[in-house]
Amino acid sequence: MSRRNKIIYWVATVWLCLGMVSSGIVQLIHLKEEVDLMTHLGYPLYFLTILGVWKMLGVVAVLVPKFPLVKEWAYAGFFIAMSGAIFSHFAAGDGAKEFFGPVLLLVLTVVSWYFRPADRKLLPVNR
Repeated sequence: MSRRNKIIYWVATVWLCLGMVSSGIVQLIHLKEEVDLMTHLGYPLYFLTILGVWKMLGVVAVLVPKFPLVKEWAYAGFFIAMSGAIFSHFAAGDGAKEFFGPVLLLVLTVVSWYFRPADRKLLPVNR
C-alpha cells in the first residue's frame, strides 16, 4: 500500500469514526435536537438507542486490527444507516443543509472502505 493511500485511508477513517461516535453519543443520550429530528422524520425514539449502539460497535470494529468480516459488516451498516438518513431527509422534504452530515459520512465510509489496507480486507475465495 502506498504512503498516499495510507494517508487517505487514515484521514477518512478517523473523520468517519469521529462522526459516528459524536452522532452515536447524541443518539444514545437522546439529545433534544436529535429527538426532535427523529420525531420530524417519523421514527420512533427507541430507534435513537439502536442507531447509537450500532454506531459505537461499528467504530470499534473498524478501528480494531484483524476481524475483516466484522469490518465489512460495520462498513455495510454505516453505508445503510447514512443512505437511509439521506433518503429519510429527502422523503421529509428537508433542505440541503440536512443532507450535509449524512452525505459526508457516506462519502467517508466509501473512501475508508476503498482505501483500507490489505490486512483489513477479506481474503478472496478461490473457486
